[in-house]
Amino acid sequence: MSGISSDGSWRNWAGNQRSTPVRIERPRSEADVVALVRATAADGRRVKVVGAGHSFTAIARTDDVLVTLDNMGAVVGIDHDTGQVRVEAGARLFNLNPQLHAAGLAMPNLGDIAYQSVAGATSTSTHGTGLGFSSVAAGVVGMRLVAGDGTVVVLGPNDDPDLLEVARVGLGALGIVTEVTLQCVPAFNLHAVEEVLPADEVLDSFDEMAAATDHIEFFWMPHTDLAMRKRNTRTTDAPPPPRNRRHALRRRWKRFKNKELMENAAFGAFNHIGRMAPSLIPRLNGLVASEGDRAEYLTTSYEVFASPRRVRFYEMEYGVPAEYGIEALRRVMDLVQNLGRPISFPIEYRILGPDQIPLSTSFGRPTAYIAVHVFRRTPYEDYFRGVEQIMDDYGGRPHWGKLHFQTSDSLGGRYPQWYRFQAARRRLDPTGRFANDYLDRVLGS
Repeated sequence: MSGISSDGSWRNWAGNQRSTPVRIERPRSEADVVALVRATAADGRRVKVVGAGHSFTAIARTDDVLVTLDNMGAVVGIDHDTGQVRVEAGARLFNLNPQLHAAGLAMPNLGDIAYQSVAGATSTSTHGTGLGFSSVAAGVVGMRLVAGDGTVVVLGPNDDPDLLEVARVGLGALGIVTEVTLQCVPAFNLHAVEEVLPADEVLDSFDEMAAATDHIEFFWMPHTDLAMRKRNTRTTDAPPPPRNRRHALRRRWKRFKNKELMENAAFGAFNHIGRMAPSLIPRLNGLVASEGDRAEYLTTSYEVFASPRRVRFYEMEYGVPAEYGIEALRRVMDLVQNLGRPISFPIEYRILGPDQIPLSTSFGRPTAYIAVHVFRRTPYEDYFRGVEQIMDDYGGRPHWGKLHFQTSDSLGGRYPQWYRFQAARRRLDPTGRFANDYLDRVLGS
């Protein structure tokens, strides 16, 4: 189960959010969800759903009734003519993606991890990268949810499309999502090129390359002058067959070395060393990647988009108008260099096209995303507050599932259709059945 211990307590993946609910519900059907919502209403209790626990905020935390949808993760139906796929809300992306691929389909864009549940990823405005593409939630074309009074609400192009647009990014505040219909595309592969280059070269060329590349992002290693740039080009070309068994093993080993040994095992070891001896962090960061390192491969889209993340961390991410992204990033880089203590985790930079979902972090504007991380159990408040202060200058919107210090007073003006979400919340959950302390802080009570 998702971070649920045998003693009935819950914690998220990063370990920075914990709670002990009065009880844990494990529904197996929408009817079960209806019954439990009505029961909690009769008890006068609040109820919160938890997915995979990959949010760093307290968005899913509750000391009342906790609901896990781990038993509701099935693919309900696939319409091959339209490419639309109905899935239960608890489906995990890492399970769903291979099933879609087997059906000749794929999600148009994905984030860089695939541990989340479908409802968790869409509800928090999770996204990938690419100016010509949008967030995961933008692919939602239908939804079923249970409102605060236990009523089942069906949303789709012909069923309250205005409310569907709002509910795509619902933060768990509008109801319990039981089913999602995703608009998929024909399965595709990605030709990936990963290169370690001088950071100034990467930053100076980024906007031009982003306009000409399907999916692009980079990671700057603090206290170095290097950045690792990833470019992914969509293709229907098949991966080239290995010349022989030895070649196949060498290819497999190279990918394992890059993804598991360097990005997880060695990186994790460096962070443990850095915690014990912070003065070594700049030197260790220089060992993570060397200028000229390069990897090139072609495989299924979901295998390229998402990578394993075994080193646990805390994260803050902000979206700012794309035209100010590199400027904001340079200010963050200066902050890191002058923070007074070394930072061991890379800073991630991505870019995304706009959508029209009221609480999407990319609503109405092409968006640059800047993500900062620290090794878990590492102090972060001075660092993250400094970053947030920079992002405030650009009207930055924090990822709903990642750490930030904003409130409803500071956030309302950053979302032009904030009022539409508040109206939907009053309609679907007028008594605050699905609220918690975090939602009271960022949405108002």
